[in-house]
Amino acid sequence: MVSKVLVLGSGGIKIGEAAEFDYSGSQALKALREEGIKSVLMNPNVATIQTSYEMADALYMLPLTPEFAHKVIEKEEIDGIMPGFGGQTALSLGVNLHDAGILQKYDVKVLGTPMNGIKCALRRDSFRKTMKRYGISVPPSMAARNEEEAIEHASAIGYPVMVRVSFNLGGRGSFVAHGEKELKRHIHRAFAQSEVNEVLVEKYLEGWKEIEFEILRDANANAVAIACLENVEPMGFHTGESTVVAPCQTLTNREYQTLRMEALKVAEAINLIGECNVQLSLNPVTGEYYVIETNPRMSRSSALASKATGYPLAYIAAKLALGHTLDKLINKVTGVTSALFEPALDYVVVKIPRWDLDKFENVNKTIGTEMKSIGEVMAVGRNLHEALQKAVRMTGMGDLIGEYHIIDEPLENVLSRIKRREPYILMHVAKALRLGVDIDTLYKLTGIDRFFLYIVEDLVRIADAMGEGNAVCDKVKRHGFSDEQIDLFGGTCTKKMPVVKQIDTVAGEFPARTNYLYITHDGFKNDINSMDTKRILILGAGVFRVGASVEFDWAVVNFANAAKKRGYEVIVLNHNPETVSTDWDMSDKLYFEEISLESVLSIHRYENKAKTVTFAGGQLANSLAYPLEKKGVNLVGTCGKTVNVAENRAKFSAFLESLGIRQPPWIEATTFKKVKKFAEELGYPLIIRPSYVLSGTAMKVVYTEEELKEYLNKAVKVSPRYPVVVSQFLEAREAEIDAVSDGRRVVGVTLEHVEPAGVHSGDATMVTPERYLTSKATRKMREITLKIAQNLKIRGPFNIQFLINREVSVLELNLRTSRSMPFSSKARGVNLMELAAQSVLDGKMCMGEEDLYLEIPANAFAVKSPQFSWAQLQDTYPFLGPEMRSTGEVASLGYSFEDALLKSWLSAKPNKLPRRKILVYGNHDRQLLEQSAITLKNGDYNVLSLQETPYTDNTVSQREVLQLIKNKKIDMVVTSGYDKDFDYEIRRAAADMNIPLILNASLALEI
Repeated sequence: MVSKVLVLGSGGIKIGEAAEFDYSGSQALKALREEGIKSVLMNPNVATIQTSYEMADALYMLPLTPEFAHKVIEKEEIDGIMPGFGGQTALSLGVNLHDAGILQKYDVKVLGTPMNGIKCALRRDSFRKTMKRYGISVPPSMAARNEEEAIEHASAIGYPVMVRVSFNLGGRGSFVAHGEKELKRHIHRAFAQSEVNEVLVEKYLEGWKEIEFEILRDANANAVAIACLENVEPMGFHTGESTVVAPCQTLTNREYQTLRMEALKVAEAINLIGECNVQLSLNPVTGEYYVIETNPRMSRSSALASKATGYPLAYIAAKLALGHTLDKLINKVTGVTSALFEPALDYVVVKIPRWDLDKFENVNKTIGTEMKSIGEVMAVGRNLHEALQKAVRMTGMGDLIGEYHIIDEPLENVLSRIKRREPYILMHVAKALRLGVDIDTLYKLTGIDRFFLYIVEDLVRIADAMGEGNAVCDKVKRHGFSDEQIDLFGGTCTKKMPVVKQIDTVAGEFPARTNYLYITHDGFKNDINSMDTKRILILGAGVFRVGASVEFDWAVVNFANAAKKRGYEVIVLNHNPETVSTDWDMSDKLYFEEISLESVLSIHRYENKAKTVTFAGGQLANSLAYPLEKKGVNLVGTCGKTVNVAENRAKFSAFLESLGIRQPPWIEATTFKKVKKFAEELGYPLIIRPSYVLSGTAMKVVYTEEELKEYLNKAVKVSPRYPVVVSQFLEAREAEIDAVSDGRRVVGVTLEHVEPAGVHSGDATMVTPERYLTSKATRKMREITLKIAQNLKIRGPFNIQFLINREVSVLELNLRTSRSMPFSSKARGVNLMELAAQSVLDGKMCMGEEDLYLEIPANAFAVKSPQFSWAQLQDTYPFLGPEMRSTGEVASLGYSFEDALLKSWLSAKPNKLPRRKILVYGNHDRQLLEQSAITLKNGDYNVLSLQETPYTDNTVSQREVLQLIKNKKIDMVVTSGYDKDFDYEIRRAAADMNIPLILNASLALEI
């Protein structure tokens, strides 16, 4: 038996690797603790629950590379390793450690699926050969290791072909080629995304169904199929991009049993111990089928399957990796069934991805084999209509029917979006149906099974009937229409009270009490009785998007834990299947429901008017604070009216003026004429800032009147009901304070940005303690923070952003947890959510009682770096600005700033130390770029540039640069500012070839 186990995390949140691995890693750590085994976690993702100090016995926030892992294994005397709970990043690192002989040198045992099984699954050619050896059907395919082989294999197989990449994340680099020209255009990028320089050229199964099975298998060969997931969209859509339904809806019993048995055979073939996801394709006409691939690890689909069925997949998989067997383990969710008991569902689950492609300039919006979605939602209903309606609303993109009912759009535009496979395809289908397109035509255009198209058609017909005033209450509510939709369509339905149902995993077959709950209008009684106890309802962050990620799940879980310690019954409302907050053992009750005014009020009524927390779940939850307060809901913490002052740009600016607090000159954009006059008086640049937005949506620095007009219109569309403010843009350093107040005192952490103002705080590199801020500036920042907290009577967490040049100015206030609060907490070793619980539940904070403002002392430097997903977002132009574009973050600690910065920067993919050649160029911040180039040259690097300068070794043309990048002869690209007309191809080529990009001169100079 092992005594100390290394658990590998997945690093920063990126497209294809998100919070599902916080969920799986956290469960693995809990399983180890139950067994009395010491755990060592290696993960630089500072925002996660698993990197909280109490989760593992030792934590290393370091780059996930063999070099750093080697040092950890040696220092900690590791004798076991779990590579299957941190996504592809962890699995690849485990393979690299094995192949380098490091695991063998220190006698480290791989827990779970053996290394030869992992390699077999990850290398496309090995997988194909293994499947054939076991008599498992796979599509016609051949492995290629260079462009010539790929072209030759494609010709032999026949076009169209699918190119899949070995050792890969989120389908990155994969594509469908309909001819040789298309194959040649994309094949270089495909090879660049493979760690082993291998791709598989496979016959494209256009129009075939895609089915997934989640399989558990133990060392005694006991195996169980936990879930069957049916992708609504056909083959050619990455599973992470697909609408997914459970249980499977269109399979015959024979098809289901056949595919299930094939999935179990795949697990046997790779000698699986633990969990795997098996993807299969099915010809809807002939019934022919193939196994496509398997992931011998926890995956995004695994998290969905676990939450959809109520089966604790990650926890059981960890137990199996430690040697337990399925027949001896109890499913702790039910408490009555063994882990060998397959779940049964008496409800329907729908998962829909969330995309944020509008944030990225030039991005290719076609949804295909590469994953581009940022997050996903999960809705539960008594029927498919209800679950589908809920899921669409949960994405935050409007209603399946309602949005398109009120938007007049030509049919050719709708059909064009369907043909291009743009995001939210079912919403486009609903519009097409409303405009008279028939089911057969839509089936030919989309390949979506007619069964699902008929469901959408049902909803369109009901909406039409409601518009005519003929709605029947039971039918309307049963099909998932919200009160808002009913009002929108002019329906005559009286509001039917909802009922609460359990997800019990056994479909009522055995008595089981679970805390997984959902609301439905298609039921007759409440299955759960609420006791008259002290309870608290915490609103989660909902679907992840750019600007709302795992950091808010960290806040929800940590505040929930603090409330539990104080004797509260904790109720969590969330609909994100990836998260720890939606796990089976994190709260007393979990509602898998929409985070909307209607849903919260329903739960609030049912839960005996529980106190409600809106500040932990980010912008989505916090935007409900004022509306809930006006409905009589008792909020925990700062009052909703005050939240409205902070979120409403005009009100907040007026508030600052009333206190004499400096801010950039501003004006409320009531008319363009007024704003134009303001611009003429102050001069450009100006910054446009809408109210109640997340991640700087529609914020823009403008330099001309034309830009002012264009982006002002965009901001008004984003924030139609609230003011848009236009301010003078100041060239300044940016800093912020993460803080908690109990109404009288403030405890805070000061953070300094490496990049100057104009880069969104979520995209900025942050350091604490501050380096360049003067003591005068920090003293003024803290005075302002205290003044604002006392005058607004803030109780709970908040964040203030500042601009510092000659003076200190306030930029904005967030009356909620911020993106940086996990970083601030872990950097200073004090949990800000525990302080928040003290302030709002205990009445006062226990820390620094003699100080009105206390800065938590620092014992080391901490640096946080953004994680971007440029490679995954085809054709987008990589640049930094006031609107956030990073998908995650990483951090590291060090006794010097330089040590912490380098480790933090290296922790973000695809950053790595350059070997020899570095390209430095740019028309912006030239002096800083020149200083960076001199430093690099002094470090014995070969510095190239597009312009002839005294600091470069070689001057090259753009054409030469592009060829060097394509051939991976350049190790890093350093530039600054926004210059798309000049350097689009260079930045894009670097992203496509996984070459590190530094996009700001200030950061380049520090690194």
